[in-house]
Amino acid sequence: MKAVVFESFQTPPSIQTVPDPSPEPHGVVVRVEASGLCRSDWHAWMGHDSDIVLPHVPGHELAGTIVAVGKEVTRWQPGARVTVPFVSGCGACHECRSGHQQVCHHQVQPGFTQWGSYAEYTSLQHADLNLVALPESMDFATAAGLGCRFATAFRAVVDQGRVSGGQWVSVYGCGGVGLSAIMIASALGAQVVAVDIDDAKLRLAQALGATVTLNAKQCADVVEAVRELSQGGAHVSLDALGSQLTCQNSILSLRTRGKHVQVGLMAGDQQSPQLPMHRVIAEELEILGSHGMQAHRYGAMLDMVRHGRLDPARLVGQRIGLAEAPAALMAMDSFQGVGATVITDFSCAP
Repeated sequence: MKAVVFESFQTPPSIQTVPDPSPEPHGVVVRVEASGLCRSDWHAWMGHDSDIVLPHVPGHELAGTIVAVGKEVTRWQPGARVTVPFVSGCGACHECRSGHQQVCHHQVQPGFTQWGSYAEYTSLQHADLNLVALPESMDFATAAGLGCRFATAFRAVVDQGRVSGGQWVSVYGCGGVGLSAIMIASALGAQVVAVDIDDAKLRLAQALGATVTLNAKQCADVVEAVRELSQGGAHVSLDALGSQLTCQNSILSLRTRGKHVQVGLMAGDQQSPQLPMHRVIAEELEILGSHGMQAHRYGAMLDMVRHGRLDPARLVGQRIGLAEAPAALMAMDSFQGVGATVITDFSCAP
C-alpha cells in the first residue's frame, strides 16, 4: 500500500510503498476513505510523543470500510463503514471495565503507538470494543473528524465541563477542537466567547454559534475582556490550543467555582505551565483534563447529529490527496487554513 512515512523526527516525510497490514485476531483492517490532519500528528512528527517507533506512519482521525476481520471479532463484517476513537481500549484493565476506555492503561493509538491512517489501509485493534458504525448519510470526510477533534470536544463540553443552557463558556483556540466545542456548547444553549488570533477562524466561530469573538492580538487584556463579556467570568472555559498562555488565560477567565477543561495537548516546552493555584483554592475552581471519548458515548453525539442539533460537516475545510499530506503535516504548527484539512484521495503514485 501507499503511505506517508517519516524515518526520523522533524525531517520531511515521503510517500512510500509499504506492506499491507493484516488483522489481529481481535482486530480488523480498514480501507481508509478519509483521514484528518490534526496538530497531534504534527506533535508526533516533531518527536514530542515517546510512543513513536521509527519509521512511522502518522494519522489518527480516520473513517473507512472494513476489508478484513480477525477470527475473534463477532460484531463486524467486511463492508461495514466505521470510525474509531483515537484511543482504543484493551477491554481488560480497570478503566476499560469501568467504561473509561479513553484512559485505558494499555491503550493503543493509531498514528502513535502503531502505524496510522495516512495510508491506504490501517489495522485497528479490539474491534468489538472500539469501532463505531457510521450513519449511511454521513460522508467519510465528515466522519474522519469524529475520531478525535469532534468527539474530544463533545466529551470536554458535555461529560467533563457539564455545560448547560444559559452558562457562559469561553473557548481559547478556534482550530478543529475549538470550533467543535463552540458548536456543541452553543447547541446546549450556552453563550460562547471564542478567542483566537485569526479573524477568518473567528468569523467561522461566530457562524457556528459563538455569541462574541475576541482577537487576542487586538485585545489589550484578553482575560479581563472575557470576564466582562461573560458578566463576571465563564462558568466553563476550555483551552483548545494547548499552550502555557492559553491554559493560564482560560483559568483566569473563570468565575467563582468555574471549570477549566484542558483539551489542547501540552507538549514539548509547553507541557508544564505555571497555574494560578491561589485562585484555584480561593475560588474553588475545578481543573479538568479531557482525553478523547469512549466508543460507547458516540451514540449520544450521533443522536444530536441525526436530529440536526450538530452539523460536523461544517467543520470540514480543505480536502487534499495523500501526495499533499507530507507538506501539510509539516505546516500544521503554522495554524493555516480554516476548518479541518482531510485526506480524501489515496490514489497518488509512490
